[in-house]
Amino acid sequence: MPHGGDLVAEILRKHGVTQVFGQPGGQTAAFYQGLSNRKDMSHLGCRDERSAAYAADAYARVSGKPGIVDVTVGPGTTKLPDGLIESMNASVPIVAIVGELPRSWVPLRDGGVGSQGFDQMPFLQTMTKQSWLAPDLETVPDLVRAAFRTATTGKPGPTAVVIPHDVLDEEWDEKDLEVEERFNSAPAYRSRPSDDELRTTAALIAKAERPYIIAGGGVLGSRATAELAEFATLIGAAVATSFTGKGSVTETESYSVGVLNPLGSQAARELAGEADLIIWLGSKVGQNTSLNWALPKPEQMTIQVDVDGSQLGRTFGPSVGLLGDVKATVEALIPLVEAKSVPQWQSRIAESKLAAWASTEPLRLSDASPVMPPRAMTELAKHLRPHDIVVSDASFSAGWISNYLKNPVPGRNFLFARGQGGLGYSTPASMGAAKARPEARVVTVSGDGGFSYSVGELATQAAHGMNIVHVVLNNGTWGWLRMWEHLHYEGLRYSVDLESEKASTSYAAAAAGLGMQGILVTSPDELASAFDKAFSTEGPTVVEIRIDPDATPIDSYTRRLASGKFYPRPGTVYQARPWQQSAGRK
Repeated sequence: MPHGGDLVAEILRKHGVTQVFGQPGGQTAAFYQGLSNRKDMSHLGCRDERSAAYAADAYARVSGKPGIVDVTVGPGTTKLPDGLIESMNASVPIVAIVGELPRSWVPLRDGGVGSQGFDQMPFLQTMTKQSWLAPDLETVPDLVRAAFRTATTGKPGPTAVVIPHDVLDEEWDEKDLEVEERFNSAPAYRSRPSDDELRTTAALIAKAERPYIIAGGGVLGSRATAELAEFATLIGAAVATSFTGKGSVTETESYSVGVLNPLGSQAARELAGEADLIIWLGSKVGQNTSLNWALPKPEQMTIQVDVDGSQLGRTFGPSVGLLGDVKATVEALIPLVEAKSVPQWQSRIAESKLAAWASTEPLRLSDASPVMPPRAMTELAKHLRPHDIVVSDASFSAGWISNYLKNPVPGRNFLFARGQGGLGYSTPASMGAAKARPEARVVTVSGDGGFSYSVGELATQAAHGMNIVHVVLNNGTWGWLRMWEHLHYEGLRYSVDLESEKASTSYAAAAAGLGMQGILVTSPDELASAFDKAFSTEGPTVVEIRIDPDATPIDSYTRRLASGKFYPRPGTVYQARPWQQSAGRK
């Protein structure tokens, strides 16, 4: 007889779900039986619920459909925050199916009297757009429908449906499974500003001589890459992206200036300061894409487009704030804007890009050992195909990727964990990316610190024969934190080293022990053959590269380390600047 687990599996299937990520638990076994009864659905069992949440996040980013993660009650739920908060802050649609103790156990839930029990709802509500507890089997279809609707409308994000053990095990009569297919992907609706607002925006653009577009993750989430390219060409704009927006434009185009971030492109930072109009598309204008609140300058005109009205004017007052989906808004704006000729600005863009790239040549061609990361990235770039997917871990890895791996085609080909910026994203996220686009080769780039978070998932990847190449930049330390301590705390070096005279770690050897190929690189002349071998092998591979521990993609760190000076403690100088209104607002 079908049961509640079948009901949940079937309504997910009706919503177009073919892939689920999770870890089994006794309270959710009925759901697993429901999945096994549906041959067009697949489940990837992970070794840690954190990994499952990250995998679901990556799957959603690449596919455009809500990522599905399941966990059991208690210790399964408490491992969700890393992934769900990443998805929440990065506007990624997720539906979490969460187990719960039987309903009659509520008086015994707290304090561990009922095994694994605690009050899950307040906990989940802090990291989701909305969470629901199913009171009975009859309510489950409505709650799952609500979860998809909420995850894919407005600002996309994670939702959770908590289902008690006895509800999942209850017999189901196979009724009430209609769904609205609109909510099977995001964005479910596309809003746009009024005609008057669009005309005002077009008039502001007409005044600009040095327009500059910052494409955030909302461009890719809205699938607005074609509209962005047409718009940028029409107005003669330079186009930078945030980390999560990388892929919004083809980075070989003349107008592309790279990633705007302290870890990103020198040209992007330089030109942002020279622009007279900055247009933020689908970006919340956070600390990084404002260069630690240095942008916009008081004299710069600004336009901000976002589907979430609460982001408009949050960190500064835009000259024009437009509430709407990026694709629909830019599409409606294009007919109202006259083509602009800004030859001096175009020349300046080309000049800045050329100078910035030339300045990196010594690093890109370095024969030094340990290896300089730009040399490793330069060799890696030669092995990437246009539609392969690169997954970045947090910290310096994001900088090396953003500067040295160029996006050859528009689309979600680069994944960055910038919702929270937490380490440990790349390895589990690569599994979600591989499931979303199985024809692609997936490549991760991480430091040894970030990679060590989820080494166990290598065994998962080996068992499933996933075509993933892991590039581990091993400097034996928490690189960013080591430099942070040294620069700002009078040369401190405390608890930041991951290796010692007693022991060093070989991730290549660990990979071999977990069922995959492991390759160790200690000098630049080994890079080409290592990548040749990795990319010609079916299944996963780890390429561990011993890198210079003093290498950093942050230009200011390089200068400061070379100076030999110490600097004020960051907490004494890092202050959000006062809110201000941009120029040009009527």
